[in-house]
Amino acid sequence: MNSRGLLFVLVSLLLITIFLTGCSSMKNRRFEKKIHQNFQSMGFEEHFSGLVIYDPESQDTLVQIHDEKYFTPASNTKIFTLYTALKVLRDSLPMIKYAERGDTLFFTGTGNPANLHPYFRDSSMLKFLQGRKQLVYTPADYSEGRYGPGWAWEDYDGAYSPERSSLPLYGNVLTMSNADGLYAEPLFFKDSIRLIKNPWKREEYRNAFYMDPSRKDTLEIPLITGTSLTRELLEAALGEKVEIARIPLPDGKKILMGSVPTDSLYARMMKESDNFIAEQLLIAVSSALSDTLSSTLTRNFIQDSYLRDMRNPPRWVDGSGLSRYNLFTPGSMAFVLDKLLGEFGREYLFTIFPAGGREGTLENWYTGNPEPYVFAKSGTLGNTYCLSGYLITRSGKLLIFSFMNNHFREPTAEIKARMQRLLEAVRDAY
Repeated sequence: MNSRGLLFVLVSLLLITIFLTGCSSMKNRRFEKKIHQNFQSMGFEEHFSGLVIYDPESQDTLVQIHDEKYFTPASNTKIFTLYTALKVLRDSLPMIKYAERGDTLFFTGTGNPANLHPYFRDSSMLKFLQGRKQLVYTPADYSEGRYGPGWAWEDYDGAYSPERSSLPLYGNVLTMSNADGLYAEPLFFKDSIRLIKNPWKREEYRNAFYMDPSRKDTLEIPLITGTSLTRELLEAALGEKVEIARIPLPDGKKILMGSVPTDSLYARMMKESDNFIAEQLLIAVSSALSDTLSSTLTRNFIQDSYLRDMRNPPRWVDGSGLSRYNLFTPGSMAFVLDKLLGEFGREYLFTIFPAGGREGTLENWYTGNPEPYVFAKSGTLGNTYCLSGYLITRSGKLLIFSFMNNHFREPTAEIKARMQRLLEAVRDAY
């Protein structure tokens, strides 16, 4: 081919590229205009609302509405917790750290939430400790307290807000029912339950519990945790004496791994919006990073390393999103969702995130026809509902979205219904 022919080919390719780019840009502008119109007509401007839609394949931000404004995220916070855990933790979590000196075994907690948990029932620590001549529990260096900053005080007896601790047992809750006689786990608390009607399910400052005798369902009530209670529960479960020594572990410490895969923990955290698992995962990450148990240490580490390029860094104070002190932007949510997609892949993430119409917090929303088209994490507090995740359009495109709503006065179900109609429009239009 001579030089004139080559020049003709190059010019033709350039013109085709310009034409296709122009067509794509025009399509995106039409899409953006349509979604903006829907956003306005559906009343989302009547309260504080933000929406970002991003195409990870083309790296185009398709819709930006208040995407850099800060919102209370509620359980959308767990998306950041998931990313943190995936970047640091392995296939299973450390259960305890321990050291042996002669016949004495010293051990300390690592924050693992699965230890005798009513759902996971990981008994690997008990099996390891049983039969030892002398057991010494050394409480870990954990000073952040039982509750996260900004948690509501009146939630102390709510199943969704168990206390945080360095060595959780039984999910830090009492599981009880009265269907076929009184059942309590741990059995240690059976004599602390009174079968009477009471507006509260537990005394505020002591482990005394109440259950309506007419109830037949199973209740989970948070325990007031502490070092002494940890020892008592261990002694009851092991049938052996446990001493307490407030000292560091001796040199030569080792790690006992738990038996529950981290994927199972992540899936329950995201699908059931399990706040306890979310909080304990941040503590477990800090145990993997150092000998100090601190969710603050974890949050600072992940933001200063893997998330240092994020615009609009969040005010991030807990792992679960129970706190109203948390402040995140829709843009920062989309940023982390994009990193999750690029680093861990859609097939894996779709096993962790709730699938619309099928499971968890989205079981009754976003039903596909026939397959799910939304895989996302919801977040709910009073006057707050957010949804962030992945959406598959009818054309097969995968989009990232974050849709955040604060300060509305309508019923949350109404906000959810409007959000579903708008996201259906996204699905059908792109």
